[in-house]
Amino acid sequence: MLQYPQIDPIAIAIGPLQIHWYGLMYLTGFLGFLLLGRHQIKHKLWFSWTEAMLDDALFYGAMGVILGGRLGYVVFYQASHFIHNPLEILAVWQGGMSFHGGFLGVLVAMFLFNKKYPQPWLKTMDFVAPLVPIGLGAGRMGNFINGELWGKPTDSVFGMLVPDLGELPRHPSQLYEAASEGVLLFLILWFYSSKPKATMAVSGLFLIGYGVFRFSVEFVRLPDAHLGYLAFGWLTMGQVLTVPMLLLGVFLMFKAKQIGKKA
Repeated sequence: MLQYPQIDPIAIAIGPLQIHWYGLMYLTGFLGFLLLGRHQIKHKLWFSWTEAMLDDALFYGAMGVILGGRLGYVVFYQASHFIHNPLEILAVWQGGMSFHGGFLGVLVAMFLFNKKYPQPWLKTMDFVAPLVPIGLGAGRMGNFINGELWGKPTDSVFGMLVPDLGELPRHPSQLYEAASEGVLLFLILWFYSSKPKATMAVSGLFLIGYGVFRFSVEFVRLPDAHLGYLAFGWLTMGQVLTVPMLLLGVFLMFKAKQIGKKA
């Protein structure tokens, strides 16, 4: 059995100034986006990107992640609470970001990005997709440090004792997601995109990979207390929001295969 280290969510405090680990995890994701993106520009020449495009994509994408992620959490998970406490919408350092909202935000952001750099939108998403998982993994580490999104009680060797949650060890579901949606998904996409692929293929694989990992981990992750299970005694909001991603990913892979046959 493992022991939760109870890390202080505040990484640095200088007088009234506080820098939270959760925010630093987002910065880690953005930095990873830049570094990996520059590697792609140099080694994946078929995308025809420049560093100026990458810098702008980061700006647009960061706005999409932050605004979409927060608004997605408000709409999908805590609408009634924030209606009565609207100022708390701004308190992003307390956690409460929705991947699915951030995902929609990035889709819109990249659409706006393509207004400045005209090219097929899905080709843009193919370039961006392998750069995203590092940020997802870092975000899940932020959840772990914040002590949120714990899994169900378990007698597994991976069970972690969390003093604030009683005497039963729990699945560290944040770490499962950091490993799967972050590290493993990154490796899959990075190597898959190392050679030219038909447009939509990389985006489709991202949607399928994320969907499978997220849907699976939800079985051991506790649902939000105020929502509970939506149906069947196991279906969570995270799974409901993930199903359309899976279906879209399968569709994009199918279309990409058709394009590949015609090429």
